[in-house]
Amino acid sequence: MSPAARAPRPPLQQAPLQRAADPLVALADRCVQCGLCLPACPTYGSDRVEAESPRGRIALARAWALETIEPTPVGEAHLDHCLGCGNCETVCPAGVQYDELLVAARARQRERRVPAWRQRWGEALAARPRRLHVLLALYRHLYRWLPARLRPLPRPPVRHTAAQAATAAPDGAAVALFIGCVAGPYEAGLRAAVIRLCAALGIDTIAPPHQTCCGSLHAHAGDLDQADQLATTNRAAFAGATTVLTLASGCHQSVTRALDGETAVVDALSFLDKHSARLRFTACQERVALHLPCTQRNAVKSVPALRRLLAQVPGLQVVELDAGYGCCGAAGLNMFTQPDRAAGYRQPLLDQFAASGATRLLSANIGCRLHLGNAAAVPVQHPLEFLGGLLAPLSPGDAAPAS
Repeated sequence: MSPAARAPRPPLQQAPLQRAADPLVALADRCVQCGLCLPACPTYGSDRVEAESPRGRIALARAWALETIEPTPVGEAHLDHCLGCGNCETVCPAGVQYDELLVAARARQRERRVPAWRQRWGEALAARPRRLHVLLALYRHLYRWLPARLRPLPRPPVRHTAAQAATAAPDGAAVALFIGCVAGPYEAGLRAAVIRLCAALGIDTIAPPHQTCCGSLHAHAGDLDQADQLATTNRAAFAGATTVLTLASGCHQSVTRALDGETAVVDALSFLDKHSARLRFTACQERVALHLPCTQRNAVKSVPALRRLLAQVPGLQVVELDAGYGCCGAAGLNMFTQPDRAAGYRQPLLDQFAASGATRLLSANIGCRLHLGNAAAVPVQHPLEFLGGLLAPLSPGDAAPAS
C-alpha cells in the first residue's frame, strides 16, 4: 500500500436524518475513503495536505452541507485550488462522481461569498464573445508595449484570411463547428485546417451564427444559472444540426450536455480518425512534443485517435509530455485567478519539453495552449492545425463524400 493510501482519514460525522436526502451528501457518501485518488491528484502531489486531495475536499463539502463545521477562508481556498482535472475519477474504485460533486460544492460556495474580481470579469467576457474579441483585438495591437505582468495570454494571431466555414447549411451533408469564446480569434488557423481536412473527405462544414461560450468555466465555478443560459443559446444556434464537431477538449462535455438529443457531438480528432484511411499527409522530419490535456485524457478520451492520426505522418517523431501529472494548471480561469500556482503545474511540462529536443508543442485544448504558449518560445498548436498543414493531395476516388 502506498504512503498516500495510508494517509489519515478525515473524520466524517453521521448525517442528521433530516439532511440525509441532500444530493451533495449522497454524492459524497459514495466515497469509501480508500485514498487511491491521492497519488493521482496534482494538488495533493504539490501540497501534500489532505484537504488538497479529492478525499479531503469531499469530506469538507459533506461537512459544510451537513453544517457540522463552519466554512472558513482556508477551507474555501482548498476548494478553489481544485483543478477539476478528473484524474481522481479515473482511478476511483467506488465510482465517485467527483466532477458533479465539485460543481455542486462550488455552486453552494458561490452562495456563501462573492467570487474574486478576476473570476467575475473572466466569466463575464467569456459569456460575451463579441466583446471579448474586440478586447483581444485591442490587446493584440498593444501587446508589444505592455509589461510582462499585463500579458496573461499570448499575442493573438493576425486575422486569418483563409476560407472559413459557411454560416448556413449548403446542399448535402455537412458538419457544424463549435467555436466557443476565446477560441474565436486564436483558432482561426485551426478552423481553416479542419475545413481543409473535411473538404478532402468530401464533407462540407458550417459555422452556425449566434453560438456562444460552452459554459464549462462558469459551471465549474458554480455559476449554474449562467451556464444554463449559455447552453440554451447554443441549443438554439445548433438546432437542426445532425453532427457538431468540438475543437477544444475542455468544451466537449458542456456542448454535449447542451445539445443532448438528436445532435451527435463528436470531438474533431475522433471524427477525422474515423475517416483517416482516406487522408494522406506529406512527410515531416520533425520532432514534436504532444501534451495531452486532462479533459482529453479523462473526459473526451480521444487520445488513441490523436495518436493514430499523428502516426500517419511519414518521418514524424512524437514525444509525449507527462511530467507533473500531465496537467498544465490552466484549469479554465485558474491561470488568471491563481497565476503562481498555475505556473507551478506548468513548469514540469516546460522543463520536459526543453529536454525533449522538440521544435513544436501540440495540445488539443485551447486553455492549455494559451497557458503553455505564454511561456514557450516555440509554435504551440492544436494537432489538427499541424496536420492540416501537411495534408497531401488526394486522388479523385479518395475524395468521394464520406458516409
